Amino acid sequence: MSFKDNLLKKITINQLSSKVLASFGPPESGLKIDKDAMRSLLEMSPYQYQKERDLDLYIEELDGEQSRILVLDNELPIYKTTVEDVLIRKSPYTKEMLSIKNIIKILKDSDVKLSRKEPSLKTVQQECIDRLDLTYNASDIEAIAREGANSLENGYTDGIVESLSLLAELLGYQPAPKAFRIRHHEILGAVTEKEDGEILYGPVVVFSLVNNSLAMLEDKFSNFDQGKIALFQKVARGEEKAPIEGVEVFRYLKEAALKQPSK
Repeated sequence: MSFKDNLLKKITINQLSSKVLASFGPPESGLKIDKDAMRSLLEMSPYQYQKERDLDLYIEELDGEQSRILVLDNELPIYKTTVEDVLIRKSPYTKEMLSIKNIIKILKDSDVKLSRKEPSLKTVQQECIDRLDLTYNASDIEAIAREGANSLENGYTDGIVESLSLLAELLGYQPAPKAFRIRHHEILGAVTEKEDGEILYGPVVVFSLVNNSLAMLEDKFSNFDQGKIALFQKVARGEEKAPIEGVEVFRYLKEAALKQPSK
């Protein structure tokens, strides 16, 4: 796979992980994990699916008899043990529950459980990313920027958004925090969060889905500064001229990405 394809896959992995994370909710919420998103994530992982009894197991073989086993349920536990041991702990037959040894296993699984919920999700997410070759050279970045610029000139919205997403991933840019969101706009930028709740957002790329206009603001905007937010919104809506506009935005992002170390 090309660098671009691998980077798009990384973006998909992170999006699926965010979707699963959002489905956890607090313990009292009664929310159920988004199993469809988790399955899609696991399909890109080193885990192999295996149905046993009423359990959906995802197994990563390790050296020796034990495996790393994820159970796809609302707890999302990962165990380091055998399939047979997981079955006794998670879905025992009645005859298996007659053994004192097995009852202890059912009541206490801390000896074999590696993680659950968020930590399990992060483990799978990282293992998926680790399988990707994300090394690149200057020509890879230049090609992405060129495709974005061509898409902008031709009014191809999907191509613009894709190129922006790829460059934003390389630069660590994030979608706009609540204070900076604007309907019908794709907004990506660098986020700095302070202990007092202040969020600094910038540099920022703003793409209008209404008229396919693209703007770049190099300033950092504070969510505590209503005047700066108003200025940001005016520039985003095209009511004020941006310092960098059009295809020059892709040139700026390309140069910034080329300064990033290849991972």
